[in-house]
Amino acid sequence: MDNPWKRLSSREIYKNPWIRVREDQVITPHGKDGIYGVVEAKPAIGVVALTESLDTYLVGQYRYPLDQWSWEIPEGCGHDGEEILNCAKRELKEETGLSAEKWTFLDTMYTSNCFTNEIGHVFLAEELTQGSAEPDETELLEVKRVPFLEAYRMVLECEIKDSLSIVALFRVQQHLLREGRL
Repeated sequence: MDNPWKRLSSREIYKNPWIRVREDQVITPHGKDGIYGVVEAKPAIGVVALTESLDTYLVGQYRYPLDQWSWEIPEGCGHDGEEILNCAKRELKEETGLSAEKWTFLDTMYTSNCFTNEIGHVFLAEELTQGSAEPDETELLEVKRVPFLEAYRMVLECEIKDSLSIVALFRVQQHLLREGRL
């Protein structure tokens, strides 16, 4: 389908190392003048780390924008020019200390396409080796190892609310069912 929107102009409102906010003057699909605010973001990357015994790792942290605690899979954003798999490996190591020999790409998703261009990518990491976590200065994390089905239950019972985590855990569940591992 052709784009029904017409952008007349665009201006940067705000920028930091993680996001850029712009305001576009537009003609709407119904021909009216309007504005559209867009948050441009680097890619979001999430990793479900899975042990041989089908345990996984959740990362808990306080999410400032929501003013509440959140349990999630290890995740973060890509750096400029960074391959998404390398980002996944970096985020897993930073947040949990884990490295993985086997990586499976699971899905790409739009995290909230009504106001941001952020694209999320999710991976399954297996054949794990434990090392030391190296969280960045903005992260105060709690890491816990739980059975995969416990993490999946947490999604079903709305204890995990992070969209990247929800999609990733659903994709892993389907992957494990296809392989006959669940």
